[in-house]
Amino acid sequence: MASDTIFGKILRGEIPSDQVYADERCIAFRDVAPQAPVHVLVIPREPVVNLAEAEESQAELLGHLLLVAAKVAKQEGLNAFRTVINSGAEAGQTVFHLHVHVIGGRPLAWPPG
Repeated sequence: MASDTIFGKILRGEIPSDQVYADERCIAFRDVAPQAPVHVLVIPREPVVNLAEAEESQAELLGHLLLVAAKVAKQEGLNAFRTVINSGAEAGQTVFHLHVHVIGGRPLAWPPG
């Protein structure tokens, strides 16, 4: 369950984070293992395991996460950035609480790996 992950512990204040944004639906904080000069994670306060398990009733929340990702990118001074949502272990998801990576601050190659 998403609430039992490290992100659930961050949301409950049990683990500190370098928070850059917060509202009633989500928080954003710097990744502890950044892949670029700017690497921020946007996570919902509501426990959602991943995008594959999101429900139609969460459509507004999912849209909000993307809008916050763009807001955070602008706040961090990024003119160009990448958003990544890994869904499932084979896609590289290691924390099973939905999160949007906001990555930028250097040229990003394609395909990503």
